[in-house]
Amino acid sequence: MRMKLKLAAATFMLLAATAAAKAADQVSVQLDWVVRGNHAMFFVARDKGYFKDNGIEVTAIRKGTGSVDALRLVGTGNAEFGFGDLPTLAIARSQAVPVVALAAVNQRSPMGMIALAKTKTLSKPEDLKGLDVGVHTAGSTYVFLRAFLAANGMSETDIKKNTVSPPYENYLLLGRVTAVPGYIDAEVPELEAKAGGPGSLSIIMGADWGYNVYGSGLFTSEALIKEKPELVERFTAAYLKAFADVIANPGEAADIIIKANPEYAKKRDILVKQLEADIKSTFFSAETAKDGIGAMTLETWTATAKTLRDQGVMKKDIDLEAAFSNRFILAAKPLKK
Repeated sequence: MRMKLKLAAATFMLLAATAAAKAADQVSVQLDWVVRGNHAMFFVARDKGYFKDNGIEVTAIRKGTGSVDALRLVGTGNAEFGFGDLPTLAIARSQAVPVVALAAVNQRSPMGMIALAKTKTLSKPEDLKGLDVGVHTAGSTYVFLRAFLAANGMSETDIKKNTVSPPYENYLLLGRVTAVPGYIDAEVPELEAKAGGPGSLSIIMGADWGYNVYGSGLFTSEALIKEKPELVERFTAAYLKAFADVIANPGEAADIIIKANPEYAKKRDILVKQLEADIKSTFFSAETAKDGIGAMTLETWTATAKTLRDQGVMKKDIDLEAAFSNRFILAAKPLKK
């Protein structure tokens, strides 16, 4: 009798495990660009089993071709979750793309204008006047460039705009352009390594000169929040748990990225520097100290939208309360810092 009970219990546990495995929600993630340090949370959460623990199977973490495309793909249901520039998300919503921000990873914009120090010293926005500036006329860097110029009483007529395809750093290194917009947590560490190391670049940050917006973050679609809010809550909780790990150990995060993307083995130092730049400059704010990493407020979203509207980048107002949801972060109770 005891043996039968043990067999029955074992069978029940096996069936329960099988059912749980079958019940796991399958989702895919769409990145804004090639893999970078601030994408680490997805790889860490998958590698450490945080998604699995929350009943989620991440079937793919896809590289992208820019925030605009990432937002469109998530908005149309071709991926459940995405990562990209949040000011670009606001613009996408003004164009009826149904996406919603779940976490502001960069509490302040990591974007700036970059030049080679040996060629041009940038100390203020006016230093860009008359310069050959390389940018692709779509995507987050172009949104930033236009808004940054407008915030400082300038326009595209004050520069010599050269339409180039990303990545921009090669054009800068070859001397084909004098300045480019870029991310301090993405292009800068890699460009600096190629340009001669620390001090080889001259940079002015948008956040220091009137570009008062969120940076990049996690987002999903309106449809997924409406149809599967529990899935969104579980995914966000796993993501934020991994976010805390990334902050605590950027080296480990870089190793996990490389484990999933072996072609990045020679870029470990760059991945670490990308994360260190964010840890130093963009991950934390008064909001994250109060409500946890990734937290957002209506006040900051209002400032983001105002910056975009005042500077003519976003053509019409949007319902800001529908553009983001803080409820999933509050439910997860993430690291406060």
